[in-house]
Amino acid sequence: MAEELTALHLTHTWDLVSLPPGKQTIGCRWGYKIKTKADGSVERYKVRLVAKGYFQQYGLDYEETFSPFAKMTTVPNMIAVVSVRQWKIFQMDVKNAFLNDDIYEEVYMIPPPGIQHRSCEVCRLHKSLYGLKQAPRAWFGKFFTVITFLGFVQSNHNSALFVRCSSAGRILLSLYVDHLIITGGKHVTRLDIAHVVHVVSQFVTTPTSVHWGFVLLIELRAYSDAD
Repeated sequence: MAEELTALHLTHTWDLVSLPPGKQTIGCRWGYKIKTKADGSVERYKVRLVAKGYFQQYGLDYEETFSPFAKMTTVPNMIAVVSVRQWKIFQMDVKNAFLNDDIYEEVYMIPPPGIQHRSCEVCRLHKSLYGLKQAPRAWFGKFFTVITFLGFVQSNHNSALFVRCSSAGRILLSLYVDHLIITGGKHVTRLDIAHVVHVVSQFVTTPTSVHWGFVLLIELRAYSDAD
């Protein structure tokens, strides 16, 4: 929890302010997870602050929520191209990805447990915490700004696919949910479950018990095949 609070502080995720008249607050909670290795042993304990975005109201503290991600055919097609041309492929996970994004709507949150504050103060959010309805859109917006500044061009056929050509060669880069897949590394990808993972990931910001049930089935399939 201390590590997460440090990240929230370093990214200036919020300011403590008095709640303006006519504004509402949303709650938050700490989410805990144990990440395991392939052999089932504990890799690390993970904690994340999650906003209760289901209390947000359209037009009041959020507007557009759509965020483009890789189409279900993009990843297999990229792998096919890499295989034929004998390129390398890499996958990169972005830690605390949403904390890199700025939000411009007025979103006020009840201070989380562990934060010292006066009774009249709430958190005015500046970064898109996990759970906010606009978080995926804000993440893609920041990603798009940075990647195009570095010389990548967005594909006309897939808004989550970017290409950079230079005298040194060509780089294909695809954003998949909150993962980056870049040509240049070994492929470990599960094509048999890629489609269902893609579909269920579209509900990651506001999941229901139905979506969670599908996630459990996918996980069961993955582990049973691994055995």
